[in-house]
Amino acid sequence: MPTWARAGCRVGLCLVFSWAATVGAAETDPLAFLQQVQTAARALDYAGVTVYQQGHVLRATHLVHLVDGTGERERQEVLDGPPQECLRQDGMEQCLLPDHRIVVMRPAHSAHFPALLLGDGTDITQHYDWQPLDRIYRVAGRACSVSELRARDALRYSYRICTDQQNHLLLKIQTLDAQGHLVDQVAFSRVSFGAEIPPGALASRWNTRNWQLQTETSQPVNLAEQGWRVLPPAGFKPIAELARQLRAGHRVDQLVLSDGLAAISIFIETFDPKRDQSIRQGGLTQGAISIYRMRLASYWLTAVGEVPAQTVRDLAHAVQYLPQAAH
Repeated sequence: MPTWARAGCRVGLCLVFSWAATVGAAETDPLAFLQQVQTAARALDYAGVTVYQQGHVLRATHLVHLVDGTGERERQEVLDGPPQECLRQDGMEQCLLPDHRIVVMRPAHSAHFPALLLGDGTDITQHYDWQPLDRIYRVAGRACSVSELRARDALRYSYRICTDQQNHLLLKIQTLDAQGHLVDQVAFSRVSFGAEIPPGALASRWNTRNWQLQTETSQPVNLAEQGWRVLPPAGFKPIAELARQLRAGHRVDQLVLSDGLAAISIFIETFDPKRDQSIRQGGLTQGAISIYRMRLASYWLTAVGEVPAQTVRDLAHAVQYLPQAAH
């Protein structure tokens, strides 16, 4: 698309142009296929219920995603457990916690299902083999094509995905370990598109008058200038360095690494003897999410990612703190 067209079009129209441009090449080119799936997640109007399965735990979420002249707008409502609803627009997220009558304003988190890529995805084919499978499946009553992204090493998981045959939206994704066993999965159980979505689908059902407002802010930070040295796992590159103010007096620095599909975050916060003495060091795995926490100098270091447990453990132990480097 010429520069003048990119500069002059609205967000939704640009997304549609980008989507149409990738359709032809996507049948044989892995990167074009992945970008086509990613653009569908951003350009289409869709609504439905997604179900996330982690072991024996199931969590359902009502999701609405619309694109208009103002850009992308989205509403997510958790349907299991304590009520929670998040409204997203223009890079900001407003989360409602009805049980506590609290509204949390914060920068929107990274892309989530049915989005697939983190960044442009240009390096993904160096670490995953894309294999379309010769079979058609059905998810939420819609025909979808199955393909696999097979990890080339033990640092990351593999994925089996099912994409809508008509509009290429990701309908289901399964995370697989090195033996091909299911780790977790998320899929639409019901989905509708375009004119099928009722008016007012983005409107919250909660009246937040007189609720408490909490604001979480973040700003760019240079961790190397503070003396931190991080050796990322092969194929993972830094995509964000942030200082996050979660509440008064509680700052957490975050480094986000990604290989284009999976992401790992390293959280760094000052050790508080009164608050943190009872916190256990070591690892924990919940479905595809691995967590490893350790004490380093006068800091807590926590590595969290949708990667095998050994990957986050090795990453945490590879972090160095050299305060003299900050000077």
